[in-house]
Amino acid sequence: MRNRLLAKLRTADGSINPWVIAVTVTLATFMEVLDTSIANVALPHISGNLSAGADESTWVLTSYLVSNAIVLPLSGWFSGLIGRKRFYMTCVAIFTVSSFLCGLAPSLGVLVLFRVLQGVGGGGLQPSEQAILNDTFPLSKRGMAFAVYGIAVVVAPTIGPWLGGWITDNFSWRWIFYINVPVGIISLMLTSFLVSDPPHMKRASVKSGFRIDYIGIGLISLGLGSMQIILDKGQRDDWLASGFIRVFFVLMLIGIAAGIIWELRQKEPVVDLKMLKDRNFAISTVAMFFLGFVLYSSTVLIPQFLQEMLGYTAELAGMALSPGGAVIMLMMPVVGILVSKLDTRILVAFGCLVSSIALFWMAGWDLQLDYSHAVRARMLQSFGLAFLFIPINVAAFAYVPKEKTNMGTGIINLARNVGASVGIATVTTMLERRTQAHQLRLIETVNNMNPALSTMTNGNTARLISYGSNSSHAAQQAKGMVYHVVQNQSAMLAFVDNFKMLGVVFLAVIPVLLLMKKPKAPTGGVPVH
Repeated sequence: MRNRLLAKLRTADGSINPWVIAVTVTLATFMEVLDTSIANVALPHISGNLSAGADESTWVLTSYLVSNAIVLPLSGWFSGLIGRKRFYMTCVAIFTVSSFLCGLAPSLGVLVLFRVLQGVGGGGLQPSEQAILNDTFPLSKRGMAFAVYGIAVVVAPTIGPWLGGWITDNFSWRWIFYINVPVGIISLMLTSFLVSDPPHMKRASVKSGFRIDYIGIGLISLGLGSMQIILDKGQRDDWLASGFIRVFFVLMLIGIAAGIIWELRQKEPVVDLKMLKDRNFAISTVAMFFLGFVLYSSTVLIPQFLQEMLGYTAELAGMALSPGGAVIMLMMPVVGILVSKLDTRILVAFGCLVSSIALFWMAGWDLQLDYSHAVRARMLQSFGLAFLFIPINVAAFAYVPKEKTNMGTGIINLARNVGASVGIATVTTMLERRTQAHQLRLIETVNNMNPALSTMTNGNTARLISYGSNSSHAAQQAKGMVYHVVQNQSAMLAFVDNFKMLGVVFLAVIPVLLLMKKPKAPTGGVPVH
């Protein structure tokens, strides 16, 4: 039966249809990227069910991000050590089994432990999948292949909060983990049948004398793990005012600084930082950092604005983002074609400009925003984002040798993930601090010398009295209503500040792109995530 199935999947020349392999790796990609956001809305349900505090429950998110960030840059090295296919299938298996165990977790501590394992498996998936696609498709078809792959990368974090809210509202939070199991099993079976390592993949072996750089792995794990904890917990603990954060800040500096020095001196580093000497790769890595920064922070801001300021449900807020995902699905194949016809620097600059315009449009939102207006702004932003993923990676790997592809995908994926964490931490902190600043400024006008305030307070007091409240109680309620307005306006202005900041970030990236060389015929690949 297996042979008959494989025969149907083969092309005329006897090789496996590359599009089948693309679907196989896209399944795992979608599953892993979805898990970075799907648990966010389920935290209240998890903390209530497992008798944990709101602050404790956030470790469900932090633990996954920490282990994911540590494994990402090491994935290329592990692929060379045990073989790409074997490493990839190991990661899928770890992710699938740990997802099932997360659903069974009887306590928060056990859940956090299994989320760490889940992050280990997920962190190794992304770079391996990209390298597999790079070696599967001929150069002329890679743009379209990575367009299909890129759709999953962008759509998954968009629908994650909506899907997580729908599952927890209608079933149980445990099902946000159980749904990974059948997808993981299918991915494992298809990978086993269809994927194989290319000839240029050289497998090293511990028995044959391949040296494992334990110090490098330890320093990188210490630095990146500490950084992720700081970014995820910093705002909640008031950053460096917290002794907890200060300890991890010192550990981060030690780990990253010592790790960089150590890796640059190794003949076989676990992370080849010398790749950043290539101008295109270095600039593209920076661009990918800011792409992650803006994409994920805006994906957090928009639903939060719709829910907190306009009273949308989690499901309705998710639906407002969905048309943007549809735009990306339509545009990715178009961009895949344009990559082979136009200078990638032009495509990326155009994408940054369009996304920046959309973010400045969002900065004009107010509390009377209607649903269709929010949808159109998100669709415009998504249109711009569709022009970024593929061209950035084409430029990054245009001059990278094929044997360096695995290592390069790990580095550029790490840049995107770190950018996402920094972006979310930045907008979260800025939202709270700017709300306080605007409230202090607005409260200055709330005094008895303001005729508009007197008119508003007297009108609300009279209205409340007409509803049956006594005069003294009505006067207190009217003042509370004024304070509520001040709070809403302060928060609204803070959201506006965030959208403006994100728009400026994208504009600032454009001049940097001009420093890149125009990509010619790539010697490596064009992996994209």
